[in-house]
Amino acid sequence: MPADVPSGDPDNPFANLPMFGDLAKALAGQGPLNWDAARQFAAMAATEDGTDANVEPAQRIALEQLAGIAAMHVADVMATPVTAGSIAAVTPGVWAQRTLDAYRPLFTELATSLGPRSDAAAASADGEAGGVDPMMSMLAGLSRMMAPTTMGMAIGSMVGRMARRAFGQYDLPIPRQRAELLVVPATIDAFAGAWQLPVDELRLWVLSQELIGGAVFGLGTVCDDLTALVRRHAGGFRPDPQALADHLSTVELGDADADPMAAIRQMMSDPAVMLGAVESEEQRALHPQLDAAFTAIVGLVDYLADAVAVRLIGGDALTIAEAIRRRRLETTPDDVYVQRLLGLNLTQAQVQRGKAFIAGVVDRVGEPRVTELLSRPAALPTAAELAAPGLWVARLEL
Repeated sequence: MPADVPSGDPDNPFANLPMFGDLAKALAGQGPLNWDAARQFAAMAATEDGTDANVEPAQRIALEQLAGIAAMHVADVMATPVTAGSIAAVTPGVWAQRTLDAYRPLFTELATSLGPRSDAAAASADGEAGGVDPMMSMLAGLSRMMAPTTMGMAIGSMVGRMARRAFGQYDLPIPRQRAELLVVPATIDAFAGAWQLPVDELRLWVLSQELIGGAVFGLGTVCDDLTALVRRHAGGFRPDPQALADHLSTVELGDADADPMAAIRQMMSDPAVMLGAVESEEQRALHPQLDAAFTAIVGLVDYLADAVAVRLIGGDALTIAEAIRRRRLETTPDDVYVQRLLGLNLTQAQVQRGKAFIAGVVDRVGEPRVTELLSRPAALPTAAELAAPGLWVARLEL
């Protein structure tokens, strides 16, 4: 074997390089996703300048007082017990860390599905190809070793950037096991100022939405059923190791006016390139059920939030609702990509379909019975039921 080609364990490219032994040990045993890297990059992305100022006491007190008022109206509209004690006012940095913790099983499932092939599969592929160059084998081992850290960096950065514009935890409408409901007062108050909205009224709207989201996910088997669908979707991706190379090949290095390093930096910030996630047939088959479930849940939350807002806010309710709707349309690439990874398709058209479905149910059984029906086992609607609310009602009333 040539002297310049490392030998030994193909999964440890540093096997014959003792000076890198500590690095190899640090990278070993990470699991499919390096959570230390995820937390660090989430913190950096959420705070931008490295500071995460505490929530002002006046903001916290105001939210606590308003939460009690919102909870009474939400409980009345939903005909189900709702308490305000679950509200927690946090900073963007804390929102990012709590979100990583809450969705750790989902992101682990995702990282596992996008992880490198098993040694047996890689060896089989190499054999079919007539073997590989030893240096390429070493680089492949390095790639496998770095994959969990790369995954942690990408996931942490995306969640951190989402945290900078989050009002509460159900901006991303995925159920969480923890009963605490997070709101980010600094972001709420900044949005109120930018849109010239009464700050207390916007706070009431956000608090109502969070309380409604928590209550809806607490009905029957909604949380477990929806989480199972999302986990199946997150675990269904297939990795595309060629994604980065393909994107790099598109850089126009010959263009005198182009900045190749800027183009490369931009591509490296693209989660689609970093993760190389390729949708599978299993995921495509799951989309109708996921779309129907999320459409119905988000439509219900919006429908109930509007009903509560009319009671609490009065004439300004429509103005605030319109501002919130426009904000939802102004999604960032991180919002869209995280939604794609977890199986969401939250367009305005989908939200309107969901509200139309709920309105159809209300026409048939009355507003108080919507939450009662959703409390029954396996109550998430199918795609066919979403288009015909009467079918959903008939199935659950049998």
